Amino acid sequence: MAYKIKKQITRICQVKDYINQQILLMGWIYNKRESKNILFLHIRDGSGFIQCTLIKNKINQNVFSIIKKLSQESAISIIGFVKKDNRAPFRKYEIQIENIKIIAESQPYPISKKKHGNNFLMNNRHLWLRSEKQHYILKIRASIIKIIRHYFDNKGFLLVDSPIFTANSCEETSTLFKTTWFNKKKAYLSQSGQLYQEAACMAVGKSYCFGPTFRAEKSKTRKHLNEFWMVEPEIAFMNLEQNIELAEEFLSHLVQTVIKIYKKELSEIFKRDLTILNKIKPPFKKINYTQAIKILQNISKRNKQKKYLNIKWGMDFGVPHETELTQIYNKPVIIYNFPSKIKAFYMKKNEKNKKISKSMDILAPEGYGEIIGGGERETDINILINEINKQKLNQKNFQWFLDLRLYGSVPHSGFGMGLERVITWICGLKHIREAIPFPRTLNRFSP
Repeated sequence: MAYKIKKQITRICQVKDYINQQILLMGWIYNKRESKNILFLHIRDGSGFIQCTLIKNKINQNVFSIIKKLSQESAISIIGFVKKDNRAPFRKYEIQIENIKIIAESQPYPISKKKHGNNFLMNNRHLWLRSEKQHYILKIRASIIKIIRHYFDNKGFLLVDSPIFTANSCEETSTLFKTTWFNKKKAYLSQSGQLYQEAACMAVGKSYCFGPTFRAEKSKTRKHLNEFWMVEPEIAFMNLEQNIELAEEFLSHLVQTVIKIYKKELSEIFKRDLTILNKIKPPFKKINYTQAIKILQNISKRNKQKKYLNIKWGMDFGVPHETELTQIYNKPVIIYNFPSKIKAFYMKKNEKNKKISKSMDILAPEGYGEIIGGGERETDINILINEINKQKLNQKNFQWFLDLRLYGSVPHSGFGMGLERVITWICGLKHIREAIPFPRTLNRFSP
């Protein structure tokens, strides 16, 4: 069964360039089936999936029998000819095997073609990543990260990394993961890099950070993770309205670029209806918080089965409220001017009505809810000090942040977008846990 490797390894993503040519391919058996005297091997190599055909009378009979008995995920190397075949699954190409070698035989694979429960799949996440759908989620995630970086880099933003260990909160203190620094000092995992981006944008004008953030929320909803990635741009000399325009343009560019690259995969593998995604172009629907409250109250009054939507002015939206609002429109909904008391202490208050903040959230359609949150930042140091004391935060830990208001403070705005929520929406996933390689949730921190 041995043969000499006489050429460079070709990856599945490259086979289209070798039609009617002999190649060497190395990968794992993803699936196999037999039809008369032909063995169809579905092979994956990390770059994609392809069908390979092994004809019984064109190869040593012992070899055919051995390959026939191999279990899923056995590693093999193949020499064969690439053929174009529109009937073939995956890439519409096929490899006609001339010679084959076993590299490593797999034990019986725990994830079979039968339906498995979510808990079983998450316990085997390290293996589940090998499946076709999970493979393409990883690819789309990597592409989205690249698109985000290119967008902001090309718009003149500078990537400035925010620290992960912090001495203070930037939102609710109840959702902080606590740890101990040297000399028994308290330290926390960052909820957001935004406060540090305020310092960065005062230095470079337009900055952004993009990395992991942590929230110790005891939530079990399909939209929550305790560790997730967030991109956070911050811009000097920008008000709320300009911030909304930037977020609209950015999100539209992101969605349209992903569709352009992965239209086929989204349609065929994810069974994603692209009708709504194709419409994600500015302008989005815009309503203020008060209007949104009235819409929800009216729905609750008209439909007794939706009494749970009843909400009073001053309350924050829950998942059901966001879901309802996003099912009304076929585009993202921008809700702005939230009550100050339900937004972070650094959000700028309306000059005429201090009960209202210059804030905004963008909700994705189809019930996917909030994916972007942001607003204009408070520039008045006295208002900030008052808010810090009101929320019983340690002013000493925020002194560096307050300093920014003493040395050339200017209007500035920004927003944060959760990477996994966007992936979940674009791919049409049912749960956010599939949008990150190894999810961390309330009851899961392994594998």
